[in-house]
Amino acid sequence: MDIVRNYQKELEKVLSDITAKGITPSLLLHSCCAPCSSYCLEYLTDYFHVTIFYYNPNISYKEEYDRRVQEQMRLIKALPVKNPISFLEGNYEPEAFYQIAKGLENQPEGGDRCFACYELRLKEAAKCAKEHGFDYFTTTLSISPHKNAAKLNEIGEQAASEYGVSYLNSDFKKRNGYKRSIELSREYELYRQDYCGCVYSKVNAQSHHGSAE
Repeated sequence: MDIVRNYQKELEKVLSDITAKGITPSLLLHSCCAPCSSYCLEYLTDYFHVTIFYYNPNISYKEEYDRRVQEQMRLIKALPVKNPISFLEGNYEPEAFYQIAKGLENQPEGGDRCFACYELRLKEAAKCAKEHGFDYFTTTLSISPHKNAAKLNEIGEQAASEYGVSYLNSDFKKRNGYKRSIELSREYELYRQDYCGCVYSKVNAQSHHGSAE
């Protein structure tokens, strides 16, 4: 029988060890968007020197991508935190996303196409964390109730092993993380979308709501 891991408990153990040692390690936090990063930043900056890594080739249309980048940078400047936040933008390379999505275009949301997208972004984060000497890397993606936290952590651990850098296991929707991200999004009037950013999720959102924003 598979043991169900509690990733929030695993995260809390790491944070407890960090606090006991009296250190402030560096963390490369892959962010999908400002709203999802809001709670993660509020939470993690008490323990880490956080650098937001904005690498999201899945986002369709450069205008949408640029708007999300600007919102991310605006939030970083506005959020009161214990340790200052840095920002690192990856390359915008939508062709990389379309390459991994090939043959998976008709997969349902939350299926194999999404898992391939997680892997694309987390591998790039692991590579970047290794190149820049970060102590840990992780992603904001697990804050969404629509994202598979177990799969994200599995992929993160694989990428960590491949690149030789530590992955911070997490499930940020726990402890009312998702609820808090909505509160912070309202407080800072953050631009929120009802789809992850890729063209396939946009079509899915339109079919469910009649139209996307």
